[in-house]
Amino acid sequence: MFLQRTAVVAARRAAAGRMVNRNFTTSIIRRDAAKPASGDRHIKKFDEVKGESDLLPPGAAVGTVPSDLEQATGLERLEILGKMQGVDVFDMKPLDSSRRGTMDNPIMVKSFGDEQYAGCTGSPADSHVTIWLTTSRERPIERCPECGSVYKMDYVGPTEDPHAHDHAHDHGEQFESEPKSFADFVRPEYRYR
Repeated sequence: MFLQRTAVVAARRAAAGRMVNRNFTTSIIRRDAAKPASGDRHIKKFDEVKGESDLLPPGAAVGTVPSDLEQATGLERLEILGKMQGVDVFDMKPLDSSRRGTMDNPIMVKSFGDEQYAGCTGSPADSHVTIWLTTSRERPIERCPECGSVYKMDYVGPTEDPHAHDHAHDHGEQFESEPKSFADFVRPEYRYR
């Protein structure tokens, strides 16, 4: 009898777990079949791109999530269209590391801008840590201080900058040359030996 009472008391003291009430609801949505794309939703191929207006996407059909091809614009769209036809638009191949560049035969670095960074890892590849070199239109040749390999910038961009108009105003400090650094104290005749 004593054992029965303790079992009853222990059962009363134990907190009974409460059942979790969850609401389950359902809803029904009627979706019509997607209509076939009309003629104005034509996706142009890479060969058909002639200007910036050709890089605007047709957009996704109503009620669908757009893919990258349907929503990308500008340079991103040009890159996607190029990849679809096997064209490497931005020339993302690594630089030639099978040889060391010399002053007579430098390693060419293509650039669309006024300045281009190149990472030298030595020859053969990974002989030293990556050293970043900066080539510019004013100083197109750079030499790696670790291995001596020479890199030369090949400017392939537009001849005139369309954004360079109306910069004759004096809007503060204008620099005529590169900022002074230790390399500026090296005589120019010693720079490219």
